[in-house]
Amino acid sequence: MNVAIVIGGSAGIGQAASTELARRGFGVILTYNRHREGADETIEAIRGLGGTAVALPLDIGESATFGAFRDAVTTELARSFGTTTIRALVNNAGFGHMALFEETTEEVYDRLHRVLLKGPFFLAQTLLPLLEDGGAIVNTTSSSTTTKGLTPGYSAYGSMKGGLVVLTRYLAKELSPRGIRVNSVSPGVTRTRLGDDAFARFPELIEPQAQRTALGRIGEPDDVGSVIAFLASDEARWVTAQDLEVSGGYDL
Repeated sequence: MNVAIVIGGSAGIGQAASTELARRGFGVILTYNRHREGADETIEAIRGLGGTAVALPLDIGESATFGAFRDAVTTELARSFGTTTIRALVNNAGFGHMALFEETTEEVYDRLHRVLLKGPFFLAQTLLPLLEDGGAIVNTTSSSTTTKGLTPGYSAYGSMKGGLVVLTRYLAKELSPRGIRVNSVSPGVTRTRLGDDAFARFPELIEPQAQRTALGRIGEPDDVGSVIAFLASDEARWVTAQDLEVSGGYDL
């Protein structure tokens, strides 16, 4: 069985990607930080599809724990899936934070860096020995990295996500001798738990964003999760070094 690791698979896009990967026949190891109940929901959804999934705790902002996490993954691969390798890694964990440039503190900047760029960099490095030749890495970036429709307040966030886009291309180059494909997905405005469930708390924000979107609505986690699963699968075997915007035509 092919196995995928989905970082941040307990809610939103990560949860959707996990279930979509299961539909494609992947076993799934998903991670959670504080949202254990969401991880359990993902596992139940995958079991309902006839698949196999396990959840492991991970704080992507604490790179010192990555070695122990790899050991836990190795144990679960043998125990739950009867294998020693993974076929795909999805770097999806993150958080949203809005602060104008002149109000961004060094503490906020450092936290964004640890979670959005440093974490994915060193986690991929740590898990690389487990990744099969011909496998895939998919990074979740953001449409905030594009030059259109820039929103004030995302200079630090967008910079980290932009760095992840560049990292994606370099990894695609460096890992190509092993046949490993590396791509990223840049979601547009999507209904997730980011921003403390902003759309659930302030539904009046939805319509203005939908009006800026060519397809007339905001995104749902499944819209993005299905694209991540595609890029992680052999269906995308001839796609690498790409950043695919999944936004419904935001600010088109």
